[in-house]
Amino acid sequence: MRRVSLRRKGPMLVEGPVEVELEDGAVVSSDRFRVALCTCRRSRRYPWCDTSHRDRA
Repeated sequence: MRRVSLRRKGPMLVEGPVEVELEDGAVVSSDRFRVALCTCRRSRRYPWCDTSHRDRA
């Protein structure tokens, strides 16, 4: 079972490894044990969170 954790004003944490399908159909993957997915779309590494939301919160 996968665990997804939502954070107010922060990323969505997902237990990995994980594959993410983007809007254009492209698939990106990570083999890390936990990944942070950007929910604000400010990340320069979207869909992975790079904490850009902290600069503009």
